[in-house]
Amino acid sequence: MHEKKVRVSFIESIIILVLLLAILGTLIIGAKLTPHIPILLASMLLLLYGRYKGFTWDEIHAGIVQGITPGIIPILIFLLIGVLVATWILAGTIPTMMVYGFELISVKYFLPTVFIVCSLVGVTVGSSFTTISTMGIAFLGIGHLLGFNSAMVTGAVVSGAFLGNNLSPLSDTTNLAAGIGEINLFDHILNMLQTVIPAFILSLVGYLFLGHHSGPADLKAVAAMIQTLEKNFWISPITLLPVITLFFCAWRKIPAIPTLLLGSTMAVILAIVHNPSLKLQQLSTILMSGYIADTPDKSINLLLSRGGIESMLSSAALILLALGLGGLLIKYEIISTLIERIKGYVNTPTKLITLTAISSVGVNLLVGEQYLSIILPGETFKSSFDRLNINKKYLTRTLADAGAAFNSLIPWGVSGTFIMGTLKVSALDYLPYAFFPLLCPFITIILSFTLKKKRAISETTGVLETNHQNPVQ
Repeated sequence: MHEKKVRVSFIESIIILVLLLAILGTLIIGAKLTPHIPILLASMLLLLYGRYKGFTWDEIHAGIVQGITPGIIPILIFLLIGVLVATWILAGTIPTMMVYGFELISVKYFLPTVFIVCSLVGVTVGSSFTTISTMGIAFLGIGHLLGFNSAMVTGAVVSGAFLGNNLSPLSDTTNLAAGIGEINLFDHILNMLQTVIPAFILSLVGYLFLGHHSGPADLKAVAAMIQTLEKNFWISPITLLPVITLFFCAWRKIPAIPTLLLGSTMAVILAIVHNPSLKLQQLSTILMSGYIADTPDKSINLLLSRGGIESMLSSAALILLALGLGGLLIKYEIISTLIERIKGYVNTPTKLITLTAISSVGVNLLVGEQYLSIILPGETFKSSFDRLNINKKYLTRTLADAGAAFNSLIPWGVSGTFIMGTLKVSALDYLPYAFFPLLCPFITIILSFTLKKKRAISETTGVLETNHQNPVQ
């Protein structure tokens, strides 16, 4: 049967998007509601609009399914990370990382250290989620005792994790961006350095400044916490075997799901070795509901009572709602109508890169899915880069800067939802301190002016650089 084609006008698209952003912004930011209900309300209004425009219920349901489909693997990864966190606390892996961190990290350079270490781990494992759920929790615990605001620490963790993710050849979003532009992966990564290095330096300066102006650490409290951790958890280099397993899997380029399963399995084996009396029912409860710390220190109990599949269910529900909403916007062709109309006014490299970046940010805001924030603008503007004779490595760099990294700042986005669920810090709280993902879209737009100038110079010399042979530098 032929599916009925229903077009949405350009003006309607603008009105709908403005209304949706107004609803989400007012209720989530203004009224401080959890994102679930505002997104559900926006979805309900969009459902009614679809029926008004003549879409059948089958078509509407198909749009929701198409929107949710890209999120199935990330949701499964979320659940497995919940298991990983619980088992790493049970085995003493995260407590050991905290104790060693207390002994090695300077208070003065704590935030820069968090940023740099998370960047290196992110590049190595190729997963911002894994970096945040392991190093992030450990650094959050250390920062708490050193007198740092949790939002600051989370911002440094997020910045480092997504910097590493953008530069890692193992990262799914990095490979996706390079694939969209049909360019060599390492050419894409090398070109990313033009925006990553300035963003790294500016972020590092910001964290140095914040570190110098933080409150003094309570060294007695730090010593007491170390003592409590040593009495209540297995603190030993042996407990770092799950971390080594994670790095080994990254080196062997094993995908995220088996990597997380192996990391959790190694932790379970260590827990059983250390505590042979651990019962299967106890283990099952920890995997499902998370680890519950029971020490004399309430702050340790708060920091290390987390993980488990249940801890990720709220995040999974939010992702399903957000992706369902995004699926309707795509099904009604609201986003594509808007982008296609604007695309006709693009006639310079600066305009093209700026519009691509704004589109990626817009998809993040409206759909909340980092893959779609790369795919939709990438496929839409790919031909425009060819038409203006701009090397598509600038397309892929823009998609990574304004798509994948920026997704971490959206409270209802896949990444933002994961961070809030794992570290228990609101996206609106850590957003001002997540310097790297905030800076990247602006830097990539600023550099587009240089690209325009260099292209103009090449044209005056009679040497017009092409996409494949002499790309614009």
